Amino acid sequence: MKIHYLTCILLLFSSALSAQTIMGKIIGAKKNGISGANIVNKSTGYHSHSDQNGEFQSKDCTLGDTLQISMVGYYTRQVVLEDLNQSLTILLKEQVLSLEEVSISSKVDAHHILTDVDIQTTPVNSSQDILRKVPGIIIGQHAGGGKAEQIFLRGFDLDHGTDINITVDGMPVNMVSHAHGQGYADLHFVIPETVEKIDFGKGPYYQNRGNFTTAGYVDFRTKQRLDNSTLKVEAGQFETYRLLGMFNLMESEKQNAYVATEFLSTDGFFESPQNFNRVNLLGKYTSQPTSNDLLGVTFSYFDSKWDASGQVPQRAVDSGLISRFGAIDDTEGGATSRSNILVDHTKIIDENSSITSKVYFSKYDFELYSNFTFFLDDPVNGDQIKQKESRNIFGVSSEYNKSFTTNSFSGSWQAGITLRNDQSIDNELSHTANRKETLEYMKLGDINETNVGAYVGTFIDINKWTFNPSVRVDYFNFQYNDKLVTAYQTLSEKKAIVSPNLNVFYNATNELQLYLKSGKGFHSNDSRVVVAEQGSEILPAAYGFDLGYIWKPTPKMLLSMAYWYLYMEQEFVYVGDAGVVEPSGKTKRQGVELSYRYQPLSWLFWNVDVNYTHARAIDEPEGANYIPLAPDFTFITGLNFQFKSGIYGGINIRHINDRPANEDNSITAHGYTVTDMNLGYKMKKMSFGIQIQNLFDVEWNETQFATESRLQHETAPVEEIHFTPGNPFYLKGIIQYNF
Repeated sequence: MKIHYLTCILLLFSSALSAQTIMGKIIGAKKNGISGANIVNKSTGYHSHSDQNGEFQSKDCTLGDTLQISMVGYYTRQVVLEDLNQSLTILLKEQVLSLEEVSISSKVDAHHILTDVDIQTTPVNSSQDILRKVPGIIIGQHAGGGKAEQIFLRGFDLDHGTDINITVDGMPVNMVSHAHGQGYADLHFVIPETVEKIDFGKGPYYQNRGNFTTAGYVDFRTKQRLDNSTLKVEAGQFETYRLLGMFNLMESEKQNAYVATEFLSTDGFFESPQNFNRVNLLGKYTSQPTSNDLLGVTFSYFDSKWDASGQVPQRAVDSGLISRFGAIDDTEGGATSRSNILVDHTKIIDENSSITSKVYFSKYDFELYSNFTFFLDDPVNGDQIKQKESRNIFGVSSEYNKSFTTNSFSGSWQAGITLRNDQSIDNELSHTANRKETLEYMKLGDINETNVGAYVGTFIDINKWTFNPSVRVDYFNFQYNDKLVTAYQTLSEKKAIVSPNLNVFYNATNELQLYLKSGKGFHSNDSRVVVAEQGSEILPAAYGFDLGYIWKPTPKMLLSMAYWYLYMEQEFVYVGDAGVVEPSGKTKRQGVELSYRYQPLSWLFWNVDVNYTHARAIDEPEGANYIPLAPDFTFITGLNFQFKSGIYGGINIRHINDRPANEDNSITAHGYTVTDMNLGYKMKKMSFGIQIQNLFDVEWNETQFATESRLQHETAPVEEIHFTPGNPFYLKGIIQYNF
């Protein structure tokens, strides 16, 4: 008996000694590292993921264990461990997208899988359309195509980005204290074909996101390398033309470089031509100078000019004064440009720790002419305004990441710092006439705003549970120099905010993940508000939670559902179109959202996103507590197909309900249902396609506002819906050549 016990102890001891951490790299056909691949030890159940260089580690491995590697868009592989001392290099072969390859792991919030699937099944019409890939987001354009889109999510009219943190490769897109509006996020400098992955999260629960992360965040990640060089030509109705070129400059296992450029022009569907044109240029270089270093340099340039017909008062259409595509003031429009340089570096310290750092600089110019009220304030010259600024943005961030293992649990912890400085020169709001004459300066000054942030968090894995507590601290320095006062004076205020979060994930099986996210986020206010209110209520916090699940009920079906709640503190808001400060009361929002992806056949994909929200102001009386333009119901669905023969296509529908346009719901912003279609044929080097927007040519309003205005012949102002019409039936053809 003693010999038997001794033998068992020796065997267990031997097994413990032989268990090791295996290092490896996941690569594609061109020897490029594949990030985000899911690695599962079938013997122990241990999950891990490949990093941005394709490298991974799997702990507690023994001889004979089987590693299963899966990734959306690649065939799943299984590798039997035969040598624990040898680093693995595992090649994945590409395949037509299959939901069977999707794995839900406790190591990751699996919601990004939804966008991974959608990017590969549904084509993107334009740079602003990439935002529509985030489940639940509705967007609208209302200034001739050159202005940042209006965004709606979770019962928020996010304006142009006030309550959603948007980044590209980790570089911020939102503009603080912008001439047009706080958080203004213009994504038009992104070439849609260069986007490889969309990372997103809803709610304020993310330690490394910071400012504007109340409704959520979106990070667009551009490709590190191209599969091939590409030339694409698009031509459509309304004198619309687009030319795209993407060119490999350098391609090897250790170094890669490419450039992409885009030109777009259109007259648009309005009676007055938009004369819109945009130029984009992107250059990206990545290298691995040593086995422990990954270096990337990205440069981009964007320039755009346009005319616009502005918002249309409903009474002018009803009376026959103008058509839906006409204008009261067609001298609106603008110009904008942005240049960016981003350097990012990842240093692998050892098998358990690394440091990722980014440094960026942006040069930005903006000029916008609008007329929302026509002749309300100035019956002679009209109410046209100009919003203008020139801005420099400097920023740096660094995050230390370390994984650990104990006898009882494993996990990782992160600590990071961020620094951002915005210098907006001659930030202007003025009253103008015909885009030529400045009649009055309403606001003019220089803004210097600095945000320093620090955070620490951890992911702790205990059996099937993952706990993610974290805390973030942000410090702001707001400075404003008003150039319309006689004496030189720089007004300054300082403020800090602490944001704790706790997220819990329960991986019931490899096919079901339950989660509870909770925490605090915030958005900053315009520097002009901060100094005017002397620092009072200028970093309003948002408190919320999400309770939900992600589930694969069958190998080719993915379902996500959540109930969420969000409370927003009172604040003071700077109204960029009027140059005034207004109070904004406490609000609460709650809702249910559902996302569904199904692949009934190998070539057929069905996607559904449904969102219901109840949004109200807290301190207002019943019936006068509606939040203007807050969507209460949105529905997005699509049926897309990809045949092995190369034929592809799909039909996609988006719907938004009627919603209140003012606080007492006496004015309604009418909903719409719009259907788009695409069809094409893809060969090895050539592809041909068509895209149709608004297939059934329905009349719909892309954006709407309850606005008080006065037409030139009117004696009294009228408050009613003013809208920007959505596009009518629109057809464009596409030819693409790969080489």
